[in-house]
Amino acid sequence: MKKQTFILFFCILFFGPAFSQKAQFSLATDISLLRSFKKEQRYWAIGQTVAGHFNFAQKDGMYVWFAYYNNGKFSNHPTATAKSTFTLPQQMDYTNDAQMGIKHISVGWKHYLKGAYNIEDNWGLYGYAGFGLLLGSIENQHSISIDSTDYYIPVLKGKANFKRLTIDLGLGFEIPVGGDIYFYMEGRALLPTTDYPSNYLFINKEAPLTGSINTGLRILFD
Repeated sequence: MKKQTFILFFCILFFGPAFSQKAQFSLATDISLLRSFKKEQRYWAIGQTVAGHFNFAQKDGMYVWFAYYNNGKFSNHPTATAKSTFTLPQQMDYTNDAQMGIKHISVGWKHYLKGAYNIEDNWGLYGYAGFGLLLGSIENQHSISIDSTDYYIPVLKGKANFKRLTIDLGLGFEIPVGGDIYFYMEGRALLPTTDYPSNYLFINKEAPLTGSINTGLRILFD
């Protein structure tokens, strides 16, 4: 709770003064290829982002985005252990086939390292950093049937949802294509800052750890 309060206070302190200035608005959308990097949780997924950009100066502004991805598939190999010394076998190895889906909301600051949000020729380079909320879903299928009354099961069978707070970082390239429309390509990293335990996730600590390549269009509204 203290961490969430600090993040909220930081957002108000950091972004508050910017809202007192007139902002130039852009709307962007892209297609992305996401990779989950954590061992025992590695998969690929395709997604889309819809983002609003509010530029308060030539090189600085705020962004808000919503991204969602299709389910990625992966497997891990846990071991269930007996609760009693009289239970045989004492250990049962099994395969857990999982499907994970992610939705992500992020708010942060965008800064142009080269060019500006309204550049009319040449190209621009920008970076951004922000805070996010990752909303995940997981569905597990076990290769064998295990009685939970007799065994400790590291990862449970079935469906569940989970949440993570994230720090979001990105670097992007952008060029104007005419008519206040900009083509961009960027890389993102979503770094989890919380790891609330879930019995449906074999890996909980600093997971899911993901990165993505995004390609899309931004439209500037004068």
